[in-house]
Amino acid sequence: MERVTLRIPKQQIEEVERMVETGEYPNRSEAIRAAVRDMINEEDPERRRNNKRPWARA
Repeated sequence: MERVTLRIPKQQIEEVERMVETGEYPNRSEAIRAAVRDMINEEDPERRRNNKRPWARA
């Protein structure tokens, strides 16, 4: 695995911590990995084929 450093708003990290505390995830890293997996699984194949990135700034 590779290490990635990112900045997350305090409110969001508090929510992640809550999910860890309640046992939904064993730790923050696994919670974030799950979110990335979900994002990848939900990716629209059509948009990927056209190489469109709606989140990218023009």
